[in-house]
Amino acid sequence: MKNTNQGSQVGFVAPDFTLPEAPGKNWTLSQTLGRPRVLVFYPADFSPVCSDQLTIYNELLDEFKRFNALLVGISVDGTWCHKAYSQSRKLEFPLLADFEPKGMVARRYGVYRNDDGFCERAIFVLDAAGVIRWRYVSPIEINPGADGILHALESLTINNVQA
Repeated sequence: MKNTNQGSQVGFVAPDFTLPEAPGKNWTLSQTLGRPRVLVFYPADFSPVCSDQLTIYNELLDEFKRFNALLVGISVDGTWCHKAYSQSRKLEFPLLADFEPKGMVARRYGVYRNDDGFCERAIFVLDAAGVIRWRYVSPIEINPGADGILHALESLTINNVQA
């Protein structure tokens, strides 16, 4: 699906949103201003490629912390599914439920797959002010790894030093 939402493009302020992080607990993007954020949209909990991808990020949390970056996963699965999945994988970062209305945030970011009913495998790196500085949509069957994310976070650091 071609993205026509300029607000989800590099150089634009990321669309704000609030999503459930757990039953009865919400997470709001604008409440995390002041530090880089990495938004990882993924198709589904418990799928093989998603599991590999999110496990890599979990193993690299110290690298994300080195850049003071906050990492969150987003899929259309519900909070109870996220809880079970997170516990089974021992994930140490929040998973947000873009469940109801289904895919609302993924649509705002231009990464919802209407024909499939889930989101693309997409990554957005936001600077401390909430501006999208890097965006990548991977083929659905391919784990994009972490190199691009870490390079984007390093670029934020270099740019901040020069500013």
